[in-house]
Amino acid sequence: MCPTGRGPALAPLRSAFNVLDVDRDGKVSHDDLKAFFSSGAAAALSDEDIGSMISAADSDGDGLVEFEEFERVLGRPRGGGGIMAEAFRAMDRDGDGKVGIGDLKAYLEIAGLPASDDDIWTMIRIGGSDGISFDALLNILAVDLANRP
Repeated sequence: MCPTGRGPALAPLRSAFNVLDVDRDGKVSHDDLKAFFSSGAAAALSDEDIGSMISAADSDGDGLVEFEEFERVLGRPRGGGGIMAEAFRAMDRDGDGKVGIGDLKAYLEIAGLPASDDDIWTMIRIGGSDGISFDALLNILAVDLANRP
């Protein structure tokens, strides 16, 4: 059972959190992020950048990011103000709660991220045949991060 009592709805977010919690102590620390960003799973970041990330999420000032703080930063698409929720809302141009082929193609073009139509269709198929929901987006990111060398 999920400690917050919200069960399966938080599973994708929990998976993403677990990828970042390198030492598996239930908290994301500076050392966890340093290890993650040094592992080749993502672009390397400076200690200052990592410190800024921790500070942005660390609402209780203990220098660590607990799951609830992580959830607050990422937010939920309906009423959530987190970074991922805002990015999702920007991609979901028609506001239907799903990112379709047109939404994704337009967003990637605006973001300057080259992707062929085949690449975009593959992303949509991974996320769901009728579009990518917010939870599917988190699942895709969690699976992608967990499977990187």
